[in-house]
Amino acid sequence: MDALAHWPLAQRRRIVGVLTDIDDTLTTDGAITPDALGALADLQQAGLHVMAITGRPIGWCGPFACGDLARGVMPWPMDAFVAENGAVAWVEAVAALSESVKNTSKNGLQPAQNKPRQLSKIYQQDATTRADNHLKMQLVAQQVLHEIPHARLSQDSPGRETDIAIDHSEFSHLSAADIAHAVRIMQSAGMTATVSSIHINGWYGEHNKLSGARWIVRELLQRELDQELDQWVYVGDSTNDQLMFAHFPHSVGVANIRRFEAELTHQPRYITRSERGTGFAEVAQAILQARAV
Repeated sequence: MDALAHWPLAQRRRIVGVLTDIDDTLTTDGAITPDALGALADLQQAGLHVMAITGRPIGWCGPFACGDLARGVMPWPMDAFVAENGAVAWVEAVAALSESVKNTSKNGLQPAQNKPRQLSKIYQQDATTRADNHLKMQLVAQQVLHEIPHARLSQDSPGRETDIAIDHSEFSHLSAADIAHAVRIMQSAGMTATVSSIHINGWYGEHNKLSGARWIVRELLQRELDQELDQWVYVGDSTNDQLMFAHFPHSVGVANIRRFEAELTHQPRYITRSERGTGFAEVAQAILQARAV
């Protein structure tokens, strides 16, 4: 991992979009910091596309995507929130979406209700597939809880629609051996399993952060992400970002990724000086400075 300062100016100048993880990348101690929030706004104001690609549940993302005046939460300045590792997303007005996504019987399009920012919820899987998978996933979750006595479902589990999550570092702690055990249980049941900085996520389906990024760029922008990879940057912090680090020529890890360094098969190309939200702000500054030159 090279220092972010080594990212060539000419390459930074060509960036048109930023894809980012949320937990411990945008957030610090569970909340977004003013510098990270300001960086998102600055990127959008400069005309860049900014999209979150996260393992968090779609329900958890709702207040940040849509805004919630009752809770005093203003919407984060982002084009889209792709949640649950690529399965479902909050997106802007229906008019911007492709015809396939507008087909509500297939994709479960749902308008956000009573929100100051009108977004819609779209899915990669149809409703029948989601319902079938949900039943199977609950059985796997119960097996994990039974076989690993200290395991707990993530506290954001009620907001999850297409995956399950076991907390290993957010509100409870699991050892490395317990984390590996949970991953084996999920994989033995035919699920995809990944480990983020806080959770062990498991789901049925071919989707992942990369396919979710391709999907949302196609649906929102009517463009193919793989044809313009050198114009996008991915920012992350954990082992579940490795697929993105490997695929994007411009990838950045915020400094706290160092704690996973020994476990990374694919490392980000660059690393920031600062951790978490402040590190993300460094990435935004690097891009915006290049555009100003």
